[in-house]
Amino acid sequence: MADSVQISSNGKTYSYPVVTGTENERGIDISRLRSDTGMITLDPGYGNTGSCKSAITYIDGDKGILRYRGIPIEEFEREPDFIEVAWMLIFGRLPNSTERERFGNRLTANAHLHESMKHTFEGFPTNAPPMAITSAMINTLGCFHSEFYSLTDEMQLEEVAARLISKIRTIAAFTYRRVNGLPYIYPDDKLRYCANMLHMMFSKPYEQYIADTEIEDALNLIFILHADHEQNCSTSTVRMVGSSKANLFASISAGVCALWGPLHGGANAEVLGMLEKIHDGGLTAEKYIELAKQKDSNVRLMGFGHRVYKHYDPRAKMLQKTCETVLKKLNRQDPLLDIARKLEELALADDYFVSRKLYPNVDFYSGIILRAIGIPINMFTVMFVIGRLPGWIAHWKEQHDDPTAKIARPRQIYTGPVNRHYVPINQR
Repeated sequence: MADSVQISSNGKTYSYPVVTGTENERGIDISRLRSDTGMITLDPGYGNTGSCKSAITYIDGDKGILRYRGIPIEEFEREPDFIEVAWMLIFGRLPNSTERERFGNRLTANAHLHESMKHTFEGFPTNAPPMAITSAMINTLGCFHSEFYSLTDEMQLEEVAARLISKIRTIAAFTYRRVNGLPYIYPDDKLRYCANMLHMMFSKPYEQYIADTEIEDALNLIFILHADHEQNCSTSTVRMVGSSKANLFASISAGVCALWGPLHGGANAEVLGMLEKIHDGGLTAEKYIELAKQKDSNVRLMGFGHRVYKHYDPRAKMLQKTCETVLKKLNRQDPLLDIARKLEELALADDYFVSRKLYPNVDFYSGIILRAIGIPINMFTVMFVIGRLPGWIAHWKEQHDDPTAKIARPRQIYTGPVNRHYVPINQR
């Protein structure tokens, strides 16, 4: 007999099947609950609610495991190739040499934006938030490629995915240049993915910026580690919007807006802000740790703990080593890194944090690396967008391909007034 769970209400008992995933995750299928009982479940924040079945990413937060399409995240560290990982997330397997070359060529061929889009950039004030520009420009991009609003086969999806993943670098770079009042730098088709983005951001009309291999690898790894993370807020937003059959551009633009929130994509900027506050305020790491433990101090240890991970975030371990490599290559002594190291050392030796399973997460080191490369804090979340884009596309595709998918429509428990009557304005 298949495993099931019984729910009793008003003298009646109802049985609901238990669904088991390939990693033995178990969930109760309550899709008939409301029709059977007239009741719904209440789960603020959806922490106990599975919105879908997915074959893209597996996380075991208790053991610190993260796998893309079944492959441990650590196996992408030695020779980080963001483009290969992007293709794999979207299409479900590692590309062969022909597929990798074809996809790479499509990225190279599609790095340019339509020249008219430059005028749209010019319409934003120079103090506009980069994430607002990014979201708007992705929707604008869709206006120039409306032939991809409806996708009918996998080759079409590969083409639009290549365009999005390629052009997002140019959007990011042009956003940076616009906000800083700098002339736009066009893509260079001789450069690889990350090097080309850095060229568009940091080159001068009379002097090209050439990224060191170590910097390219670091940025590749940051993008890979952010490429997908299961049903987080922004990915769930992409799925929510996509469930209405909204096109890929609109769905991705909505994901950018969700990622904009400081509780999601802005976390690494919060870490850097914390380190700068400690440094500029003359605090010691020891003093800050003590303040963080006091309930009435309003001091938080940013970059520690994660809603999913109750163990050391595997991405943080990888970025810790990369951070050392980048700073050594750039020959920079960053006092913020020294503070970060000390905070980590103290927190991991303190039962207050260990007992609460507050370990460093991916945001703890990514901000320091981006800062060392020269990317300003207001562009950190835009870098996150570039990394997360393949995951968003993969989830949109997975939902789009599911013949059983329905439009997302959560229920609610109403707590407002009961049956009031309208009162004319002269009687109020």
